Amino acid sequence: MEQGDNMGQETGETPVDEASLGGAEPSEESDMAGSDDEQQFSDGQDDDFDDTSDDFDDDDDDSSDLDDSGSDETLNSSDSDDSNDSGSDDGADNVDFEPLTDSYEELRHTEDSAELSAAARKPLPPKSDQAAFSRATALLEAVAGNQHTPLEDRIFLAETMPFPNILVKLSEDENDEVRKAVAANTADKNWLVGRLTKDKVSEVCEAALRNPRTSWKMRLEGAQNPETTSDTLDFLGKLGVESEPDAPAILSAMVRRAVALNPNCSQATLSKLAQDPSVDVQHAAQKRLA
Repeated sequence: MEQGDNMGQETGETPVDEASLGGAEPSEESDMAGSDDEQQFSDGQDDDFDDTSDDFDDDDDDSSDLDDSGSDETLNSSDSDDSNDSGSDDGADNVDFEPLTDSYEELRHTEDSAELSAAARKPLPPKSDQAAFSRATALLEAVAGNQHTPLEDRIFLAETMPFPNILVKLSEDENDEVRKAVAANTADKNWLVGRLTKDKVSEVCEAALRNPRTSWKMRLEGAQNPETTSDTLDFLGKLGVESEPDAPAILSAMVRRAVALNPNCSQATLSKLAQDPSVDVQHAAQKRLA
């Protein structure tokens, strides 16, 4: 990657302007855009950002990822499997079974907390048994969306389930602790955890910002948000240096710089960022300390 013409000579870094994020909201410090440091930060962006723009492509809130869970297809295919199984032996006695859609609706609307709790904790069948596995995960979606499921069971599902159809249900739960558990789940799709960075409750937002599945775009927006707490800013201010050392250098430096400019950034973090490997992060922190 080529170095910018007018900056980063001391460290060899190539800075990038936040405007190149393609959709990131301009930060509140935009009134500083005319400063020398801000002008330096934008030089060379067209050449250098080509190598990093792909990191933001994952932010599309594309609900087609739900196809991985097969929520709707699961209901249909499992019903078909059950019907085929019931008629496979012409000479066999008729076996009573309940179609998946009936079971789903029952679990979705029942007020029997004991039944719901048992369903939430029931071990999943092996994936090798595709029909049974699909049926079980579809039924868990109904359990997750039923507010009569005990809170501890909804939190258990939010913490342990890797299936998007279940996590989406739980991400809309009325209880903050359930949404917070989803936000911290490292099996989340990045668009889902990105959605939770915008939650109405700050603890949910900040749990999402700490999730390694969160995109750099969401991290940058979190670092720019004046409502982000100093504890979360401390976490974001370490990205690419003390934590995630293999993170993209330009993107992590952009996040640390935004942390330095955030009015909630602690003095301890500002002091560290004033000695940051990136010249642009240093300058931003030193201006705040001046």
